[in-house]
Amino acid sequence: MDLRSKIILISGPTASGKSSFAIKLAKKINGEIINADSMQVYKQLKILSARPDPKNYQNVKHHLYGFHDAKKSFSVGDWLKLASKKIKEVQKNNKYPILVGGTGLYFKSLTDGLVKIPNIPLKFRNQIRNLHKRLGQKEFYKKLLKLDPSSKKKINQTDSQRSIRAYEVKKFTKRSLYDWFKNTESNFFKEDFFKIYIDFPRDELIKRINARTEKMIKKGAIREVKNFLKLKINKDQSVLKAIGISEIKEYLGKKKELEEIKEKISIKTRQYAKRQSTWARGNMMSWQKLKPQDLKIFLKKI
Repeated sequence: MDLRSKIILISGPTASGKSSFAIKLAKKINGEIINADSMQVYKQLKILSARPDPKNYQNVKHHLYGFHDAKKSFSVGDWLKLASKKIKEVQKNNKYPILVGGTGLYFKSLTDGLVKIPNIPLKFRNQIRNLHKRLGQKEFYKKLLKLDPSSKKKINQTDSQRSIRAYEVKKFTKRSLYDWFKNTESNFFKEDFFKIYIDFPRDELIKRINARTEKMIKKGAIREVKNFLKLKINKDQSVLKAIGISEIKEYLGKKKELEEIKEKISIKTRQYAKRQSTWARGNMMSWQKLKPQDLKIFLKKI
């Protein structure tokens, strides 16, 4: 199996061992690793985002990790621009790009292109968010379906984030978000990619998530969040959605005990992993799915 002419994408649920596998693959094919995780881009979230430790890079170059200030916004479009440039740089140096992460929208933007929706003014977006807050997700979702019936097949009725996005796009542009999606185009060809999804059994993944939560706390996640909170980041910034921030904040405010917040972090992480797996089933049909026991066999075949 020759992967040396490909852009390799490695995805999978959180805690599935993507980074470790990517390093082994990179060493075998002379590759370099590019981050495709939305939280691992931030400087201030090394522990909570489970960012790979430079000590474990094993002489493999890593790109787009821990370079962005959490006080500044960072979009899918920002990542796509940087990742595309980095892919070409790696290829120019006769190395092989390996993109690793759990953010499905990053991969989708790379393989399918990014939707070129006009910028929606912040004031308008805040009006929609206030409407959602006033109505609640259940009633807001009904209002969305009246405005844009095509959303019913695309958005789960409990998904507030996507509901708000679909509503604001339709209301502002007079076109459905999913009409905009039809006009996307990637900078790369479909055949440029070799896509691997690590399909970890749920029971084993839960154990790994629980162990990782313990490890994060021991490594200093509480201190990291304490320093992070001093930044006083704007409430609209997506970085605040990082799992562990609100939970550790409760602990620091003496509202929860340490064991309680560890359990909450593990539960939230398991829920996130489940959403990643659900998203993958609907959006990653063309990916090669490998069980953990298949990874060694895969490496031997290269």
